[in-house]
Amino acid sequence: MRPICFPSFVYRPRATLAFASLVAAGIVLVSAPLAEAAGPASLRIQVVDERGLPVRDAVVELRGAKPATGAIRFPWKMGMAQKGLQFTPGTLIVARGSTVAFPNLDTVRHSIYSFSKPARFEIELYGRDQTRTHTFAVTGSVKLGCNIHDQMRGYIRVTDTPFAGKTDGNGYVTLTGMAGGGANLTVWHPQLRGMANESKSAITITGGAQAHKLKVAIK
Repeated sequence: MRPICFPSFVYRPRATLAFASLVAAGIVLVSAPLAEAAGPASLRIQVVDERGLPVRDAVVELRGAKPATGAIRFPWKMGMAQKGLQFTPGTLIVARGSTVAFPNLDTVRHSIYSFSKPARFEIELYGRDQTRTHTFAVTGSVKLGCNIHDQMRGYIRVTDTPFAGKTDGNGYVTLTGMAGGGANLTVWHPQLRGMANESKSAITITGGAQAHKLKVAIK
């Protein structure tokens, strides 16, 4: 007996058949893109002086209506070395309560001190490849010096917000992950004219990326 062969048949929904008919007729369909949900907020800030020139190593802090909760961690090391008779980096941002390491990478001894209100302390002389530490429990700016080398100057900015960063050579810093809504921006620099070397302004954070330019007066 010969096998019974049935003609092949493929089920195609009406919508698919209709689309095929339109393509055959030369009609192209273009679908509108779906609206994308707003991503995490990103704020790119440029700090410039009164002449419009970029300000390097300015600390920018953003605080929203709700205070930050939980531990604050920054991606950089909590350390400021002495190298080439300089503090490296010259400005360091740390979270309140952080312990900062001060490794001596010079061939001479150093003695670190600060008379600043948020942190008054003195570290006795210590030599090459030795490290000392200090814990910064109060927010604010701390000016550092060396009892042996008067030209050495360093700055530690102690903050209570995770949305903080330091401007680069072009005056830019990018802060990410903050919630939308009203917020306050604080810019600090050791040569900024103003109370406590700070400049404050209000800003509204929207979803997605946005940019903002801040002009400050520098001594």
